[in-house]
Amino acid sequence: MAAVDDLKFQEFDDAANLLAANPDATTISIDEPAEIPKNQRGRLQEPGREEDDELLGTDDSDKTELLAGQKKSAPFWTFEYYQMFFDVDTYQVLDRIKGSVFPVPGKNFVRLYIRSNPDLYGPFWICATLVFTIAVSGNLSNFFIHLGKPTYHYVPEFRKVSIAATTIYAYAWLVPLALWGFLMWRNSKVMNIVSYSFLEIVCVYGYSLFIYIPTAILWIIPQKVVRWVLMMFSLCLSGSVLVMTFWPAVRDDNRRIALATVGTIVLLHALLAVGCLAYFFDAPEVDFPVPITPAHNGTTVITKS
Repeated sequence: MAAVDDLKFQEFDDAANLLAANPDATTISIDEPAEIPKNQRGRLQEPGREEDDELLGTDDSDKTELLAGQKKSAPFWTFEYYQMFFDVDTYQVLDRIKGSVFPVPGKNFVRLYIRSNPDLYGPFWICATLVFTIAVSGNLSNFFIHLGKPTYHYVPEFRKVSIAATTIYAYAWLVPLALWGFLMWRNSKVMNIVSYSFLEIVCVYGYSLFIYIPTAILWIIPQKVVRWVLMMFSLCLSGSVLVMTFWPAVRDDNRRIALATVGTIVLLHALLAVGCLAYFFDAPEVDFPVPITPAHNGTTVITKS
């Protein structure tokens, strides 16, 4: 039978004494595990590609898709299905608006603001606000241009609301749809192209239009030079958001195709800005008929304004 002293725990100050007493004892090391070298990864990375992956968000895209797959998706005919597209708080919307107004060179808008939780709340209300801002500002601009003319009678043009809504919402939905389809097609041709989801592209286009809301208010100023300067400034800000977002996604494609894609994005964006300014604010002057005042003796007197 074992003695009492043999059943007590003994503390060993030196591991060498234990090994000397029992050379056949098994030792276990509990040191902190060493980090796996980066050069032992499953796939080889070219120099400089690690920064591109971080910019495009390819490292986290698999995690995002995995987490998105774990969410229980409701049927598309239910209210819960569309509710998830508006699951965003005020701070996120303001942060995304700030990112679209003050773009940071070398930073991807989708990577920083959109990919974690793409939404339709911001793009929908930004487009709706822009529609009414352009329509109201266009009517006020027409009023101030002809203000003081005795023959001018102000009549509000409500058709500008429908025209602005058709133009802006068609641009904010059809252009992202075409771009999404193009990126999906090129992704099947070139392996290195990163294809954004349709919801992410809609978010980028929707938030990029926010800068035109204060610009449309300032377009009331009855000076063509000031209007066109404001338009160019807003076009550069919003266009830079689109270029910095989609250029890293197509940069590995054929050089001509990549440049043509980005050039088309900028051209369509410029056509929207120039078209809104030219149609709603720089309308041609209207020649009002000169009033004819009949005289008492049967002659006609033409009054010059």
